[in-house]
Amino acid sequence: MRRHLATPFVIVMPDDTIGGFYTLLSTALRLTELPEDTTKRLPRYPLVPATLIGRLALDRRFHGQGWGSFLLLDALHRCATSDLASFAVVVDAIDDAALSFYLHASFLPLPDSPYRLFRRMSDIEALFR
Repeated sequence: MRRHLATPFVIVMPDDTIGGFYTLLSTALRLTELPEDTTKRLPRYPLVPATLIGRLALDRRFHGQGWGSFLLLDALHRCATSDLASFAVVVDAIDDAALSFYLHASFLPLPDSPYRLFRRMSDIEALFR
């Protein structure tokens, strides 16, 4: 945060403990990284702007209670209402459980990097309409 590389967001539980957090930062995707059907309507620039959820973590005491989904929805809402240009939200799943979590949330894997997933901003905006 001090170096202006990522912005953290923290959830404080009713007992004043930190339940979890996520970070948001700017990134870019190579046009060639995206599935062909996704790039059909994009300009032919080598990079497209995106927002990266750099880390989304939840204290183990709160697993299985919906707080992870809450944090993800909060992050997606912040991305959808931001004034910054961003084609998609990108996540890096650290293991199979995280991969399953993001797939369940309608993220799509990049063809050559199955643990790197994205969700188009137009889909995210529609989620909050």
